[in-house]
Amino acid sequence: MQVWPGEAYPLGATYDGAGTNFAVFTESADRVELCLLHDDGSETAVELRESDAFVRHAYLPGVMPGQRYGYRVHGPYAPERGLRCNSAKLLLDPYARAISGEIQWGEEVYGYHFGAPERRNDLDSAPHTMTSVVVNPYFDWGDDRRPRVEYHETVIYEAHVKGLTMRHPGLPRELRGTYAALAHPAVIEHLTGLGVTTLELMPVHQFVNDHRLADLGLANYWGYNTIGFFAPHNAYASWGDRGQQVLEFKSAVRALHEAGIEVILDVVYNHTAEGNHLGPTLSFRGLDNPQYYRLADDPRYYMDTTGTGNSLLMRSPHVLQLIMDSLRYWVTEMHVDGFRFDLAATLARQFHEVDRLSSFFDLVQQDPVVSQVKLIAEPWDVGEGGYQVGNFPPLWTEWNGKYRDTVRDLWRGEPRALAEFASRLTGSSDLYQDDGRRPLASINFVTCHDGFTLHDLVAYNHKHNQANGEDNRDGESHNRSWNCGVEGPTDDPAVLELRARQMRNFLATLMLSQGVPMISHGDEFARTQGGNNNAYCQDSELAWVRWPAGDGEDDGLFNGIDVQGLRDFVRAMVWLRKDHPVFRRRRFFHGRPVEGTHDELSDIAWFTPEGREMTQRDWESARASALTVFLNGNAISEPGPRGERISDDSFLLMFNAAPRPLDFLVPVNHGRQWQVVVDTARSDGVPPGTGPKVAAGERLTLVDRSLTVLQRPA
Repeated sequence: MQVWPGEAYPLGATYDGAGTNFAVFTESADRVELCLLHDDGSETAVELRESDAFVRHAYLPGVMPGQRYGYRVHGPYAPERGLRCNSAKLLLDPYARAISGEIQWGEEVYGYHFGAPERRNDLDSAPHTMTSVVVNPYFDWGDDRRPRVEYHETVIYEAHVKGLTMRHPGLPRELRGTYAALAHPAVIEHLTGLGVTTLELMPVHQFVNDHRLADLGLANYWGYNTIGFFAPHNAYASWGDRGQQVLEFKSAVRALHEAGIEVILDVVYNHTAEGNHLGPTLSFRGLDNPQYYRLADDPRYYMDTTGTGNSLLMRSPHVLQLIMDSLRYWVTEMHVDGFRFDLAATLARQFHEVDRLSSFFDLVQQDPVVSQVKLIAEPWDVGEGGYQVGNFPPLWTEWNGKYRDTVRDLWRGEPRALAEFASRLTGSSDLYQDDGRRPLASINFVTCHDGFTLHDLVAYNHKHNQANGEDNRDGESHNRSWNCGVEGPTDDPAVLELRARQMRNFLATLMLSQGVPMISHGDEFARTQGGNNNAYCQDSELAWVRWPAGDGEDDGLFNGIDVQGLRDFVRAMVWLRKDHPVFRRRRFFHGRPVEGTHDELSDIAWFTPEGREMTQRDWESARASALTVFLNGNAISEPGPRGERISDDSFLLMFNAAPRPLDFLVPVNHGRQWQVVVDTARSDGVPPGTGPKVAAGERLTLVDRSLTVLQRPA
């Protein structure tokens, strides 16, 4: 076999049409062997003799896409110094564009003996581990263009590739649960029909099913256990795993873009699947343990701010390079439109504390590629000082956990002042205004993959996670949920009606709030997980979306809920938001008339149910559970794209979160004639144009725990 010197950059395996350049970083190694793997189980080892700045490299003519490979690193195995090199372990390329196979768990993939963790384990891992794959980078993108949806027009739909598509009755069985399913017209039509602009996919980087879960007969379903930051997860590919997963993912992105839908990836750059000091040796640990991981004062052990056993070393230039190269790759080569960063506070831990000015944020800020896509932080981790909602730099948006908690508390009847709810409804200026950000920095959500589904939020007071094998100890115990009087399934029509109304309340509040709304997949169909609020290990019908059959065999009811009607209500609320810029302002409210609009009314006003303006005492009342909000469509301060003035209809939002009916007086000085356009007390939510008309000074009775929206033409 011919071996040429090759180049130190780019890292990874780069196919150029005639051969492949291999380059891998390791400062700890004495020698590195590139192993080409053959289908008969044999391998050809090539020593990488060329080294530049600790990057070993070689070019092999004739090595084609589909070739499986790995690395064997010869060097010190000295855990007491943080070094864990072991040439018996076949290692994945950190820059592998595709990964083949899955791990066959056993002592072979560990660097130590189970009975004696201090002893080095020299069992060969090659027959039991995953392998890297050379891929063909060429793909016909045609005239693919990123939708580039502005934040104020964005509606995010968080989904799991398999969970969204596995039970869809309109998909061929061989496509269910795959990237190809996302590109199927049946899925795309559902998303566009809902008004979704942006599909946020739970992890699709190659991840590992944990040894512990495999022994329990479970799986790492969510995928927050990354081992390949450049490789699409191979189990989601219907075509094969020798590079076909890359083509299939690209095809899905292209199809979604054609429908005007953005693709955002939920990414996990805070830790890897290698776990703590007792974890397997799969890649980074065997290549250069102290360069990739945050080690404790005793370097045998790992710092862990993620709850997963390890944390990547964010002050290492090689880790930062890996992350930035990965982000750029997914934008430039895979055409994704942005990222949601799991446990993003960990990325800011340059040393110990969360540092808003850490190197990672500096790199993102100045990067000409990554800085131009959507960047969403999950602004917390499990380390000390890890809850950082509102504290990310101006370029970033954030999952607003305070929005979720406040809205849940309102509708479950938790006594608390209305002032915080008002702030969340209007874009959380208390969190984002002081650093120059705007309402669109707030990604608003009531439910997501982590926690109760929307249905379970109104059907369970307590988690029911027994299926996870941890005696119901896992998962959040304080869910801010309310079961409407009965725990779990019921056939009581009054309870079922209340649950359906509560779901409409949550969805309507979400779509009427300033900021960027996010829906969790299947909530439009009242998806349930049977009260399991931590379904991370449930790759089964418990976690997959149950789609209505739509073939006459299904009466449209599930757990007593009219799921077709709920879906139609979601559609109506999304489109109400899309049609009216007053619900998706790009600037915060001023609380006063806006200059140049020739309107003496404030851009927003707050009223008690009796129709009088709220006082400080009203705001501070712990028992307060009802209010009216006036949104002035004639007082939108931001201009349109060509500098034109934006005007809209005006709206009254009436919230009754009390456990009893309340009369609401329509304010007398904010419009003469109004029409009801949303009423969550009705099963249909009031389709447009059919609601009753109401005059100023009249009273409306809102049933307990309901929301009504009145519209006044401009």
